[in-house]
Amino acid sequence: MSRTVAVIGGGYGGAAVAKALDSEADVVLIDPRDAFVNVAGSLRALARPDWADNAFFPFDTLLARGEVIRDRAVSVDPEGVTLASGRRVDADYLVLATGSSYSYPANPASDATAEALDDLRRSHKELDGAERVLILGAGPVGLELAGEIREVWPDKEITVVDPAEQLLPGFEPELRDDLHRQLDAQEVRLRLGTRLTVPPATEPGRAGTFTVATGNGDEITADIWFRAHGLRINSDFLADGRLTTRTEQGQVPVTGTLRVRGHDHVYAVGDLTDLAEAKRAGYAMQHAEVVARNIAAQLRGETPQAVYEPATDPMILLPLGTRGGVGQLPSPDGPNVVTSDTVSAYKGGDLFTGRFAEMFGTAGS
Repeated sequence: MSRTVAVIGGGYGGAAVAKALDSEADVVLIDPRDAFVNVAGSLRALARPDWADNAFFPFDTLLARGEVIRDRAVSVDPEGVTLASGRRVDADYLVLATGSSYSYPANPASDATAEALDDLRRSHKELDGAERVLILGAGPVGLELAGEIREVWPDKEITVVDPAEQLLPGFEPELRDDLHRQLDAQEVRLRLGTRLTVPPATEPGRAGTFTVATGNGDEITADIWFRAHGLRINSDFLADGRLTTRTEQGQVPVTGTLRVRGHDHVYAVGDLTDLAEAKRAGYAMQHAEVVARNIAAQLRGETPQAVYEPATDPMILLPLGTRGGVGQLPSPDGPNVVTSDTVSAYKGGDLFTGRFAEMFGTAGS
């Protein structure tokens, strides 16, 4: 008799688990969106709306046997999931993969692809008419956004503000030096170690000239601004405590096999987990491999033995447009700082579009 695996969340980790187990069980993938969103491509989609379709992959091509339910989980217990529509999905195995929410445009605001594309086109038009751009946040998202804007608009004035004193703390000095060099060459103005005294009066992503004061007593005038900081774990559906108790950060305690503590048939992947590592899409997909192997073993009546080892060396691929960027990858000899050509080849060139086109069966279509 076939068993049911309910996967809650169709992001990087959830989609990968569902795909891997599609031939092993009755998979039910639950997500409020009508498509998988490769959020790594969201910033390029803003700068280049002609490219934006590449960031969206309809769920109807992901699974050969399984079911995709477009709905939102509001409660989970050991036996299954209750959805916002009132529908109940009972399951033998549960995978929690709801990830995090980020500020637009790093993550589309709408659950409908057509509306998300309309938002990106609107924001592109607003950005196109602005001469001076302010980005709040000098983390990977803010810097990547600056790089995408610069590649399309060589003459815009771009200023990035962040209260941190240093770019990408925890990474190799060689990487930071290269990053500063490339940003200087692109004439991206960094204002580190400062913050705005009050936020701009205009909405983010909306054109309208404004002047803001910094904590250092300076002023910045710009025509549009974007928020590139802030991460919120999507775990409200666990607030009732019927399945587990969340950490203060809203995450789920997991074991080495990525089981949710206290359950032998419930797993979690991605940003939702309390693993002590950076929240990266690549890690979520590695979690998915471990979870899929463990559930497949249980389906065969075996003991799950795949264990996930959290990343110890910080890893990053940070494109600055299609050709620039910095990266650091793990190696047996320690952190390995890579060239912009490597960043472009691995990520910046297509932002993983080819990988997901293959996963969703749309390559060459």
